[in-house]
Amino acid sequence: MSTVKIRRALLSVSDKEGLAELGQALAGQGVELVSTGGTAKALRGAGLEVRDISDLTGFPEMMDGRVKTLHPKVHGGLLAVRGDAAHEEAAAAHDIGMIDLVVVNLYPFAQTVTRGAERDEVIENIDIGGPSMVRSAAKNHASVAIVTDPADYALVAKGETTLEDRKRLAAKAFALTAQYDATIASWFAFADQGEIFPETVAIPVRRAQELRYGENPHQRAALYVPAGPATPGIAQAEQLQGKELSYNNYNDADAALELVAEFKDGPPTVVIVKHANPCGVASGETLLDAYRAAFACDTVSAFGGIIACNRPLDGATAEAICEIFTEVVVAPGADDAARAAFARKKNLRLLLCGDFAAPARPGLTIKSIAGGMLLQSRDNGGITRDELRMVTKRAPTEQELKDCLFAWTVAKHVKSNAIVYAKDGATAGIGAGQMNRLESARIAAWKAKDAAEKAGCGEPRTIGSAVASDAFFPFADGLLAAVEAGATAVIQPGGSIRDDEVIAAADEAGLAMVFTGMRHFRH
Repeated sequence: MSTVKIRRALLSVSDKEGLAELGQALAGQGVELVSTGGTAKALRGAGLEVRDISDLTGFPEMMDGRVKTLHPKVHGGLLAVRGDAAHEEAAAAHDIGMIDLVVVNLYPFAQTVTRGAERDEVIENIDIGGPSMVRSAAKNHASVAIVTDPADYALVAKGETTLEDRKRLAAKAFALTAQYDATIASWFAFADQGEIFPETVAIPVRRAQELRYGENPHQRAALYVPAGPATPGIAQAEQLQGKELSYNNYNDADAALELVAEFKDGPPTVVIVKHANPCGVASGETLLDAYRAAFACDTVSAFGGIIACNRPLDGATAEAICEIFTEVVVAPGADDAARAAFARKKNLRLLLCGDFAAPARPGLTIKSIAGGMLLQSRDNGGITRDELRMVTKRAPTEQELKDCLFAWTVAKHVKSNAIVYAKDGATAGIGAGQMNRLESARIAAWKAKDAAEKAGCGEPRTIGSAVASDAFFPFADGLLAAVEAGATAVIQPGGSIRDDEVIAAADEAGLAMVFTGMRHFRH
């Protein structure tokens, strides 16, 4: 059966958008309208003749509306296979009329959770009858059309449906009920029961947009966002200008926002990211000062990078950013002068994220592996100066301590093995993603030296710097490389079987070293 004439339609919706117009269109095609509660009232308010569901079933709506459509005369009319003699005989024997169209959207469970409703109200917004009708109609899509989205009303308003349309609507309907149940299961597991890793994880997401391509042009990609409550992040940012964001743009912009969020309540701070690793981070008296210092850390890698700020952008900072090619700029806001400056760079994407979330927030990170997925809690670990353990003969000065904590914060967001040199609230050199810590220390020092030469400075900014290591030094060689680079203070987790050897090397070099007792691997 390809084209089906709609003779009877069952409408039961929470969202009344477009309902009256759809009802009028169907009625104009001679379709009998059957409805429930508030939907029937809305249709009658539009001057339409409506048959109550209780009239169809012979039972009143009861139990505060919990029981109204869960009835054989509803589901028999949806599930009966047209043309099947046994099904038609059973329908006739029990006075079950066929239903050719169901229009349903479900109780607003996610919205109820989002606005912070009490538990009893949340439970009442778990729809039972709606998903049951959706699934019955979708299963029997050979003969029945199921519409769950007002955007699809036009497909059925003409009073008949094609098989291709019914297939597409059925697929959309099953996706909706799966997402709806996943949202409920997620709420029960995480919010209501407080489980971190439930036996079965339901992750309700919806596609926000397809992307031009994935990490490489031969790969396909799409952006998905939570179907329910979501902590604001890069996926929710408002794009003011520029071409579509790519997979890599989203990935890098997220890395930049995650790092700059560490300084949410601190002084003006700018982060420059390339390939998901920071290449320059600095705080300053003004945003422009911070940008200049971050850029100076690595002027080569900054080209074509991603910039994130913890303050709304001003015109002077925007003009400075526009001096080189930049892919994406992320900020809480931008004044008129900044917007005007960026408007001259048509391909630059400007993302405004508003009051972005602080870094320490609940949630899980997910990584796919062959045959499965790895889930873990977010790395919300932080350290205060009072929690540091001084392990060398010399204690750090106040400035060294500040630089240690700054370098440690940045190192948390650098791919392991990570080494970060910092001085006066700015990175001096960053070594990322090497197979051993010694190479990361050397690369970071070399990059600082190269930056100094390009700037015409007499010495690299690693001289007198603090150095952070995301994990312990397994040998003294990595620390000695930092000594060669001119570092005077070290911050690291500690915990190596050779800690005594590393501490002795630091003492011999006159370094101050503190242990955090916390590691920040980032793979």
